[in-house]
Amino acid sequence: MQSAFLHCTAALRVAPRSRIFDGQQSAQNCASLCTAPRATVLLGRFKTTKRTDVAVSAAPASVRAEGEIDRMSPFLDSLKWDSNGLVVAIAQHADTGEVLMQAFADRNAINETLQTGLATFYSRSRKGRWCKGESSGHYINVLDVYIDCDRDSIVYLSEPIGPACHTNAPTCYFTQIALPEGGAVEEAGNHHSQDNSPMTTLYALERTIKQRREAALTVAPGEKPSWTAKLINNPELCCKKVREEAGELCQTWEANEGKERAASEAADLIYHAMVLLNVQDVSLGEVCAVLRSRFGTSGIEEKASRAPKK
Repeated sequence: MQSAFLHCTAALRVAPRSRIFDGQQSAQNCASLCTAPRATVLLGRFKTTKRTDVAVSAAPASVRAEGEIDRMSPFLDSLKWDSNGLVVAIAQHADTGEVLMQAFADRNAINETLQTGLATFYSRSRKGRWCKGESSGHYINVLDVYIDCDRDSIVYLSEPIGPACHTNAPTCYFTQIALPEGGAVEEAGNHHSQDNSPMTTLYALERTIKQRREAALTVAPGEKPSWTAKLINNPELCCKKVREEAGELCQTWEANEGKERAASEAADLIYHAMVLLNVQDVSLGEVCAVLRSRFGTSGIEEKASRAPKK
């Protein structure tokens, strides 16, 4: 899984719906782990294979809260709740690193999230439980949960099902702020466009490649096309460059050319491979989903399970 872009965190894995703790762990063991510095608490994993999988068949929240919350108490007691019994809760995209939304969570909300794998919060306006997506269908599947070093905020590392924002934007953070030299604060972006959506490096590159592909369709006669446009319009050239860059990356190891050279060649390979994927309408998210599905699986077993090529 892609690393969260947050520091001083301790990780918890979301539990299968039938249990909280691993069968080999007791609540006492979990309590000691939860209070250890930079603890990693393995509670199991709520695992999805498709982005449309949603755990809607979990037991009712009231049953879970009454029957299971006592088993979560050692961990929940270790959190630093505010005067209203809440902590800040942030949903972050597991693949892109985007911050999807920020809300608050109480004990029951965190308990329910860990057991169902669905991002659940405490709504201050409704004064009660709020499972994101119950009204809109835009659920947020939670893959991992992180707490910060002060234990007063929590991150749901997630796969969103549809837009996370009530405006139907993929993230609530679509307004970019800038402070030009000598000028006033400027704001750019709205919920209709993703151009200002905060992206991690590879997703920003994917967006740029997409824009170059769209621009390549309207190149005026005599206008010099970009290198990306040349690759998009010439499949033979694009495939040749992918093979060439892969070979040069291998050579950095064989010839012991050093880390900087290896990083440079890897960057070239990734760029050209992403152009090739874009032309085939394969998104980086689809690639990440395949990688995620292979976590915890032997490479030999995974390769043997692949369907034969036609």
